Amino acid sequence: MAAIRMIDIGANLTDGMFKGIYNRKQYHACDIQAVLARAWNAGVDRIIVTGTTLEESREALTIAETDGRLFCTVGVHPTRCKEFEKSGDPDKYFQELVSLAKEGIAKGKVVAVGECGLDYDRLRFCPSEIQKKYFAKQFELAETLKLPMFLHMRAAPDDFCNILEQNIHRFTGGVVHSFTGSAEDRDRLLSFDNIFLGVNGCSLKQAENLNVVRGIPTEKMMIETDAPYCEIKNTHAGIHLVKSTWPSKRKEKYDPNFIVKGRNEPCLVRQVLEVVASCKGINNIDQLGRTLYHNTCRLFFSHDLDTAADELLETGGEVHKEES
Repeated sequence: MAAIRMIDIGANLTDGMFKGIYNRKQYHACDIQAVLARAWNAGVDRIIVTGTTLEESREALTIAETDGRLFCTVGVHPTRCKEFEKSGDPDKYFQELVSLAKEGIAKGKVVAVGECGLDYDRLRFCPSEIQKKYFAKQFELAETLKLPMFLHMRAAPDDFCNILEQNIHRFTGGVVHSFTGSAEDRDRLLSFDNIFLGVNGCSLKQAENLNVVRGIPTEKMMIETDAPYCEIKNTHAGIHLVKSTWPSKRKEKYDPNFIVKGRNEPCLVRQVLEVVASCKGINNIDQLGRTLYHNTCRLFFSHDLDTAADELLETGGEVHKEES
């Protein structure tokens, strides 16, 4: 199983579920090491731990420092942007993000600014005007540090693309992770040369979602879990295309050798790869995996791009067998 090398570009390993806490109730001890062991055994080569606030970005960096295969982002999620103003000094809060990111870059761990963007599905957590203000502000962070961006867009394509266009010169590139938009949203985002789309279980829910994913060129795609969220559920349209499975138990019967039922984790990024390959009519999953791996290295790990993947793309060997 581990022959395919994969990178999970987004895992929320700071989430309480990986500490055994579900809905504020403790069910088991912290099990990140067991979760990571399953990922490495499944062929996951690296994991980028998502930062969503200043404090959680600090925690993401702390986690990333525990293993050479872990990396992280530093930034503020759109639904958490009130924290800039709740801090009492938004400029100081921003400067602390800059300092943290610089510390992480020096340690070879911080690879992107984010998770940042716009989420109009959850305005109850943060109004759109505050989201837009601090989404735009975080391009300054990317420009200062010369980092790519880990982006979030939910139900806000117009404002998101307008802000992206206004700041396109300020960052090296980015990925819109957990992409669930329409074909029109897809094509608009793909019109930006330096933007990739990240696919996970939430991108594969409905037949319409599969059709949208089918139209993402492999050279503009990455895969992720967004663990512990966005698993491929039995009710999802993509479930019948999954080939790899892991035994699971409910959290009430926790066993470190089993996946917790209903909790997504990085090893399951392989299922995302399998569904993408099947829905795009690609038979050679190894080659697809190599192309997606190359894409991810090109954006986040350009200092050690996989030479073989480079050669594959340069010789026109990338996967293009896709259904229309």
